[in-house]
Amino acid sequence: MLTKRIIPCLDIKDGRTVKGVNFENIRDAGDPIELGALYAQQGADELVFLDITATNERRKTLSELVRSIARHVNIPFTVGGGISSVEDVSVLLQNGADKISVNTSAFKRPELVDELAREFGSQCVVLAIDTRFEDGDWYVYLNGGRVKTDVKCYDWAKEAVSRGAGEILLTSMNNDGTKQGFALDITGKLSQNLNVPVIASGGAGTMEHFMDVFENAQADAALAASIFHYKEIEIPELKTYLYQKGVNIRF
Repeated sequence: MLTKRIIPCLDIKDGRTVKGVNFENIRDAGDPIELGALYAQQGADELVFLDITATNERRKTLSELVRSIARHVNIPFTVGGGISSVEDVSVLLQNGADKISVNTSAFKRPELVDELAREFGSQCVVLAIDTRFEDGDWYVYLNGGRVKTDVKCYDWAKEAVSRGAGEILLTSMNNDGTKQGFALDITGKLSQNLNVPVIASGGAGTMEHFMDVFENAQADAALAASIFHYKEIEIPELKTYLYQKGVNIRF
């Protein structure tokens, strides 16, 4: 039986870790390399770094950042943000990233998922989906949650997995930053119907929320940002709590 994973997420803007609520009101949360190393030391299973800086220089700066992270962090990490080609991914993996995450670029050109899976293997390809519940269903949003599509979250996830995505990183925009708990319904639908791991994201506020998403939605991993950055929940305590509740966790 696979252990459930705890994954801190670091959103990076201009080289700094930032965090917002419902994708807005961004504030500084520290140095990403220092934070990443601290989380690794505390027992995080993996890390996700998402570069939300939109500049032409980004590829060079992102690869430099990845190289620094790889030097200081001894657990697997995923990098995302503006990745749109085999070449982009190649540079990041060569600099030490374990996996990459694609979002808008894959939605706009789904063949990208096939190309990346073929070139690097499905285990490297994480499909990130930002989704919002409205009009009775969960819909895909693009461009950091700014652009609505008329495609349902489950349909896109299913297609991406059939094209070779090895993991789904699912962020509920309704829950993001609210600390009211993860979106159990859509997370559960994906976890229970797709044959790849699903990482739940958006809404973690208490240790019970992690318990809920593992037990009730059967997520494979749970991702959070601000509660870790601002030390509202510490990873060692969270893992002890989950272990005591019978969740299969790595110490």
